[in-house]
Amino acid sequence: MTTLLAKHALILVTMDDERREIPDGALFVRDNVIEAVGITSDLPGTADEVLDLSGHVVLPGLVNTHHHYYQSLTRVIPDGQNKELFGWLRTLYPIWAGMRSEAVYVSAKLAASELALSGCTTSSDHLYIFPNDVKLEDEIRGVQEVGLRFHATRGSMSLGESKGGLPPDSVVEDEDAILADCRRVIEAYHDNERYAMLRIALAPCSPFSVTQDLMRVSAELARSYPGVRLHTHLAETRPDVEYSLAQFGLRPGDYAEDVGWVGEDVWHAHCVQLTDEALDKFGRTGTGVAHCPASNARLASGIAQVRNMLDRGIPVGLGVDGSASNDSGHLLGEARLAMMMQRALTCDPDVLTAREALEIATLGGARVLGRDDIGALKPGMAADFAAFDMGQLPFAGALHDPVAALIFCTSVNVSFNVVNGKVIVREGRLTSLELDPLIEQHNRIAKALVNGA
Repeated sequence: MTTLLAKHALILVTMDDERREIPDGALFVRDNVIEAVGITSDLPGTADEVLDLSGHVVLPGLVNTHHHYYQSLTRVIPDGQNKELFGWLRTLYPIWAGMRSEAVYVSAKLAASELALSGCTTSSDHLYIFPNDVKLEDEIRGVQEVGLRFHATRGSMSLGESKGGLPPDSVVEDEDAILADCRRVIEAYHDNERYAMLRIALAPCSPFSVTQDLMRVSAELARSYPGVRLHTHLAETRPDVEYSLAQFGLRPGDYAEDVGWVGEDVWHAHCVQLTDEALDKFGRTGTGVAHCPASNARLASGIAQVRNMLDRGIPVGLGVDGSASNDSGHLLGEARLAMMMQRALTCDPDVLTAREALEIATLGGARVLGRDDIGALKPGMAADFAAFDMGQLPFAGALHDPVAALIFCTSVNVSFNVVNGKVIVREGRLTSLELDPLIEQHNRIAKALVNGA
C-alpha cells in the first residue's frame, strides 16, 4: 500500500455535503482513496509521497461529460469556421472519413493531455465515426497512456443521406454490426466497480444520423448490463428541432421519451433548444445534460437554459465538446464561459455564481456520469484532485477570493493533477509523456488527413 499527503493548500475546496473550503487544507490518500481531509496540522505529517501545495487552490478533479477527441485533428478548418451545425458537419464528414487507427489514437492522447492540464481528471468521449480500421480501443489506449479516468462511449451513425439522414453514406455503419461491436466492447472493457478507471456507454450519434430502431435497441442492450449508460446529442440547434418535427412528428424531448431515452442512466449533449415541457420531463426522470457553452456559441446554436435546468433538478455537467467545434479543450475555461453566458442570457448577474459553475464542473459531472465516487474531496472518495497556483499573473489582485478567482479570471493550467492517487501532472508538466513530439506527430497526421480529403 502507498500513501500520499497533499498539504498546506491555500484553500482546499471539498464540495462535500457542507461545501467546506478549508484554509491550509490537506488530503491524506491511501492507494487510490482519500482517507482524511482537513487542516494540515490535523493530518498525518508523513507519507510515501508529499506534495506541498502552498499558494495553491485545490479542487476535486473536473469532470468532462462530452467530447469528440478525434476532432482535435480538424480545428479551425477554413470552410467550417462560419457555419452552423449541419453545414459544419457536411464540411467535415469527408475529412473524418479518411481517419485511420493511428489518427484516433494520437488525437485521443493529445486531447486527454489538454484536458489533464486544464484540471480534468475524468472524461467521457463520444466516438461515433468508425472509418477504415478505427476501433474504440484506439482512443482507450491513448487516454490510458495519459492517465485520465475514462468513460468511453461507443457511438454510431447508421442513417446516411440516401435514407434521409445528414451524413454521407460512406461514413455510416450497418446496424447489426454496430450492435455486435457495442456488445463486444462492453464485455471487453466495462468496469462497474467503485473507483473504476474505464467504463463504457452506448451513444448512437443523433436523431439525424441513426434510426429510431437503433435508439431503442441500443437502450435495451445497455440496460442489460449493470452500469452501462446511454448518451447522444439532442436539441442542439433550431434545424435539429425542425428535423425531428419533419421526420418523426415529435419535438426532441418527446422523441427522446418515445425511443426510451429518458431516465437516470441517460445523458444528452447540448439541449439548447429544449422546451419547458421537455425540461420538466428531464427533471422528473433524472435525465442528465452535458452543457457545452463554447461549442454552442461557436456554431451559433444558442445558449442552454442551465439555470432552469438546475432549478428543475436536472443533472447538469460540463463538456468541452469536440475540438473542431470549440477549438479548445480547457475544462476550467468551459466553467468560466458557462457562468458568463448564463449571465448574458438572463441579464442577471446572480443567475450562476462562480462556485455554482465549479460545482457543475465537479459534482454535476459526476452525477451526469452516474458516479458517487468522484466529484468531491472527502473520505471514501477517489483520490482525484487538481491544484492551481494562485501566484500566476492572471490572479494578481484577485486573492480576496481565490476560489472565485479561478472562474472570474483568465483560465490557467494546473500545477498538479492527481488521478486515482497518481500524479499525472507535476509542476505543470505531464508525467507520462513529452508534449512536443506528440504535438508534432498530431500535426503531421492532421495535415495529411485534410490534404487527403
